[in-house]
Parts: sequence; C-alpha cells; structure tokens
Amino acid sequence: MLDYLAQNWYLILALVFVIFMLSKGAISKRLSGYGEVDPLQATQLINHENAVVLDVREPKEWAEGHIPGARHVPLGQLGSQMASLEKLKERPVITQCRSGMRSAAAAAALKKAGFAKIYNLKGGIMAWRSAGLPLERD
Repeated sequence: MLDYLAQNWYLILALVFVIFMLSKGAISKRLSGYGEVDPLQATQLINHENAVVLDVREPKEWAEGHIPGARHVPLGQLGSQMASLEKLKERPVITQCRSGMRSAAAAAALKKAGFAKIYNLKGGIMAWRSAGLPLERD
C-alpha cells in the first residue's frame, strides 16, 4: 500500500486539490456567515420567502435604476441605519450593489449585527440586468 502511495503521489495530490476546491464554497460561506445568490435565486427568495433587497449603492447609482421594492441604504450609512433595519432581522435580506463587492461588506456587517438570513447578490445589479429582470426608477 505504501509503495502504491509513493508511486502515485500525484494522484493523491490531485484528489486533495479537487476536495479542497469542492469544499471551498462551503468553507467560505461558513467563514463569512452569509450566502450568495444569483438573480434567479434572489427572485425566488423575494417571491416565496418575502426577502428584502438592500441596495447599498450611492444615490446616483440608485437613481439610474434599482430592483423593484428594494430599500436604499448606501454602504457608508449602513452603520448609522442599523437600528432602522432591526425589524428585518428574521427575514431573508439580499444585499446588492453594482457588482457584488460592496454588498459583500454589507452582508458581513449585517451578519455580525445578528441578522439571521443574509445573502449577497452575486454579480450585483449588473447580473440582474444581464438576466433581463426589471428595474425601477424613482
């Protein structure tokens, strides 16, 4: 058995690599405390679980178009607005920005503040638009 392992070390290394890559998503979710959803999964959460979309983009970006029914709290104001978001703690919350980077920071902050079901919209509003989903303007 040891001879086989010694002769085929590269197969073992490849197996370890594959296992690592498969578990990477599950590990990162556990470490970050929130999940990621694509636009289709987000619409299912909105329609079936009454999820709230939290748009953390700047006002100018918000004015260009946003997900219908979304709440607007720019990332820089999230800390000061946390008290007004308290009533959402038990509902699913989908954080969203332009591409998913700022909203990932918002998702982490909400999770740290005790929100139970946090999801980041993978690809942000760009992915939402690419999926052909509706936007609204104020």
